[in-house]
Amino acid sequence: MTRKILVAALISAIIAVLFVAGCTGEQPSTGGEATVDVIYSATGPMPMLLSTDQIDGYMAWQPFVAVATVSGIGKVVSYSQDMPPAGMWTDHTCCAFAARTDIMQERSDLVNALSALTIAANDYIKQNPDKAAELSADWLYGKDDMTFGNVTVNSVNVLKASIPTLKFTSDPSEAWIQSNDNFVVSLRELGYITGSLKDADPATVNSELFDFGPYEQAKAMLANGSITTPANAGTIALGYLPSDHHAALFVAVKDWQYFNDTYGIALKPASEGSGAVDTADLIVNGEKVATVKLVKGEGGSQLMTLAAQDTIQFAFVGTPPAITAIDKGTPIKILHPLQTEGSGLVVSADAPANDWQSFIAWAKQRAAEGKPLKIASPPKGSIQDVQLRAALGDSNVVVNEAQ
Repeated sequence: MTRKILVAALISAIIAVLFVAGCTGEQPSTGGEATVDVIYSATGPMPMLLSTDQIDGYMAWQPFVAVATVSGIGKVVSYSQDMPPAGMWTDHTCCAFAARTDIMQERSDLVNALSALTIAANDYIKQNPDKAAELSADWLYGKDDMTFGNVTVNSVNVLKASIPTLKFTSDPSEAWIQSNDNFVVSLRELGYITGSLKDADPATVNSELFDFGPYEQAKAMLANGSITTPANAGTIALGYLPSDHHAALFVAVKDWQYFNDTYGIALKPASEGSGAVDTADLIVNGEKVATVKLVKGEGGSQLMTLAAQDTIQFAFVGTPPAITAIDKGTPIKILHPLQTEGSGLVVSADAPANDWQSFIAWAKQRAAEGKPLKIASPPKGSIQDVQLRAALGDSNVVVNEAQ
């Protein structure tokens, strides 16, 4: 245990040094420093920005990494788990299942049932990746082609390339918890944690962030082959993002009959058809126990605002937005992971970079020429932003926040 504490402390110290040393914001360039311009952008436009030479690359979550490779727009320099510092991001935290604390107290049986369905859906994805890709492409794009400027790509092909690069897991392992601890340190250095977690020790942080009781109850029910039927909960709402990171929701709804027949629990869509679903019936052991509104968000911070307002009671959301929301007093808990990894750094197809080392060499060359690389990233404090900044800092490259 002492060794684990020492290792955790060392990792946290490394991240803190990286951010203090020059990757937490716009830094003045001093003679000879390599710089990269980071442009904050929504993920959707990134492939078009790359295909029209408005940026040199982007750091994004799936399926936008696969969009680049399948369409030929770009190529992957590094997947997120392989980025520097070496070994820092293996199995790194990404999206999780979260719930408001009041519904956890008042409807624990409902929370346990939804956790069980999520765990079962993750198992389904691992066993049926191509089917999961098709169902996710149906939900996200109606299986239609995806168009970025003059580039068109088949959405099913994109999702079939994307799904295998994610690790779908519901296990809140020690490594996963440590990864969240690392992000807490990073978010503090970025100035995004200013509330209850700012000066809290690791044990207090974890107590504030997590409640693994529903996960344990769900695992036990699945192992016993019987889901406890919750009391009727009326209408509830679950928020999600339009990304295959949340494929567990998509497959649970799109193939609801399988889950009903196999586990005795299902999210039956109010209407069948192609595309996203906005309302479903939660059915357990043949009994409808809730009407579930499925609320699409545009970002994790937006979902956390909806949770704070009690507009949604559950969320599939990235752990950093959940962490910052809890820090500010939003009454939620992270229950268990949805998946880990699943992001990457993409550059144009003709770029003189095929891995991290050649990317850094290219960045230094462009900086020396007075034309720093322009790399798009999701908003500050996102998983992708934190990882990109840490990797560049580890490689002695300064981040400039481009306008």
